Amino acid sequence: MLGDLQPEDPRSIGRYRLVGRLGEGGMGQVFLGRSPGRRLVAVKVIRPEMGREPGFRARFAREVAAARRVSGVYTAVVVDDDAEGPVPWLATQYVAGPSLAEAVEKYGPLPADSVLTLAAGLAEGLEEIHKAGLVHRDLKPSNVLLADDGPRVIDFGISRAVEATMLTQAGTVMGTPGFMSPEQADGSAVGAPSDVFSLGAVLAFAATGEGPFGTGSSMALLYRTVHSEPDTTRLPARLRPLVQRCLTKNPAGRPTTGDLLAGLGETPLAANWLPAPIAETLSQYHPPTATGPSDTPDRTAGTRTAIRTTNGAGTAGSGQWPSPSPSPPSSARPYS
Repeated sequence: MLGDLQPEDPRSIGRYRLVGRLGEGGMGQVFLGRSPGRRLVAVKVIRPEMGREPGFRARFAREVAAARRVSGVYTAVVVDDDAEGPVPWLATQYVAGPSLAEAVEKYGPLPADSVLTLAAGLAEGLEEIHKAGLVHRDLKPSNVLLADDGPRVIDFGISRAVEATMLTQAGTVMGTPGFMSPEQADGSAVGAPSDVFSLGAVLAFAATGEGPFGTGSSMALLYRTVHSEPDTTRLPARLRPLVQRCLTKNPAGRPTTGDLLAGLGETPLAANWLPAPIAETLSQYHPPTATGPSDTPDRTAGTRTAIRTTNGAGTAGSGQWPSPSPSPPSSARPYS
């Protein structure tokens, strides 16, 4: 949900006036921004040390350029970016809803019908990402947002650029243990089938509240992913064949996103796809309606910072960026 801006936060990035905080992760911070035309966007600001890594900005620019070609209904599309400013950033469509991780943590696993709708939306979103020549590389519950008209895949535009930087810095592999594919876990080349494996893990989490390789340390999860079979015993019978096919160890044995959509497209589902407790919270993700340039109270007078895009005149403002301390699928049926 939307949090207040902190004293050290910038008040604008590029042409977007910031309204509040949406979250923070390994890549950087995410803010809710508002364009001059009052369009809401999620602005992701990359960690400063990543921007200083040799070659990162060029990789970032290439990845974002490819991400701009993605226009699927079930993705949060990239609308703006700047790879050459004081810190790299990109802006995507704002999705008013919780992440899958947040929803399951608060309200428990989703019912089977909701998971089937989730599967169809995510498969279609991944299909559009793959058509643009991208591989997500980090599909996980926190990178799936739940809106009233279907799910959205986020963070698909910069994973490869960040992965290369992380390899340089720490010799590690980009991804989230428990949701990454076996080939990704052991450092092999990854392609679209890797995202399908991650999709299966995400669906297992959505249906049971836990990933298919259980819990534990990162090393334990990576080992199980490569060497152990996933636990699908807690899945509803309607979902088990779908998830098991996605979680096939051999990438060549996994279904394509097209295969998944073909298997999910025959029996109609209700339009209200989210369980009532989750649907009732969606209004909390809509910020107050803008009334003018000063509609967001300034609680931190004297500490305002602006990060301006290199396309305009000027550079960073008076402060330094702080160091880190569409309708749902209309039809679906049980996969067989």
